[in-house]
Amino acid sequence: MATVVWGRCFPRVWLCRRAGPAGRCHYRAALCTQLKQPLAIEEVAPRPVRPQEVRVDVHFCGVNFADILVCRGQYQKRPHLPFTPGLEFSGTVLETGTDVSTVKEGDGVIGVSILNSMAEEYIADQKALWQIPESVSLREAAALPVSYGTAIMALEHRACTQPGETVLVTAAAGATGLAVIDVATNVLQAKVIAAAGSDEKCKLATQRGAQSSVNYSQGSLREAVRRLAGSSGVDVVIDTVGGDVFLEALHSLAWEGRIVVVGFAGGTIASVPANLLLLKNISAMGLYWGRYQDQNFPVFSRSLSSALQYCQQGRIQPHIGAVFKLEEVNDAFLHVIQRKSTGKVLISLK
Repeated sequence: MATVVWGRCFPRVWLCRRAGPAGRCHYRAALCTQLKQPLAIEEVAPRPVRPQEVRVDVHFCGVNFADILVCRGQYQKRPHLPFTPGLEFSGTVLETGTDVSTVKEGDGVIGVSILNSMAEEYIADQKALWQIPESVSLREAAALPVSYGTAIMALEHRACTQPGETVLVTAAAGATGLAVIDVATNVLQAKVIAAAGSDEKCKLATQRGAQSSVNYSQGSLREAVRRLAGSSGVDVVIDTVGGDVFLEALHSLAWEGRIVVVGFAGGTIASVPANLLLLKNISAMGLYWGRYQDQNFPVFSRSLSSALQYCQQGRIQPHIGAVFKLEEVNDAFLHVIQRKSTGKVLISLK
């Protein structure tokens, strides 16, 4: 049984829940049954948890551009059809395997996954869950993993940003952009120049902590940054756009500046002029945050633990731009595709 939409919502319909293993009920999930087509809402039969696994009652999951890419068959990893997208979530522990020692039933947790979290239930390995402090809500916590994990790793681990340095962030009103502003300003005590594609988005970025902003749809980003930062340039660039925006940001770097490539939301991958790296002793580096989970788990885990700690301490405040119901998942995707989103977009499962 499935209900399919594209670009519109439909009334909430609770599907019949039949008994599954150990008497557990079926749960609803968003399913990609065909690439580049609307997602379906279907009943899914639960499976038993293994010894190291945890069953989570999902309350919120994030919507990321990577979710859209994977449903188009354009992401680095291409799962077999059908599959459920979803990279991050928050919820409460329903059940634990016999060997689980990190969490217990009733605990609030966040988690990261390659797939499957756009569903009412999710089974995770205990190592892929982080306990949420009591003072942090499930809604707020759901906005942390991908955006703040990326921002923290880009600024702290890759760029080694220091207090008083100037950071230029592109796509500044997006979820990652606002997270970079939040962490750079309120945790690292850096100065931020926010670059975005509209006056409205620039205004939001400054409201969220950026010291100044640039609308790069109205002229040269390089010249605007020069006016704001002076001829010496900026110390750090966090770029999620690519293309000409990346090249102009690269030219805006100061001596021994660092640019971190996080994504290519503009759709174009630029070539790096290596002579510029030499002349100004610039470092150009990439950040594929999710790969750290396999390649360097302690660093990956620390980015999430830090996000939760900063949130608990009140040093960061995630901006949630929109919340959709599970049956509105296709509306949520369109909201992101059409560049209407600011901050984090969430799916509510409750």
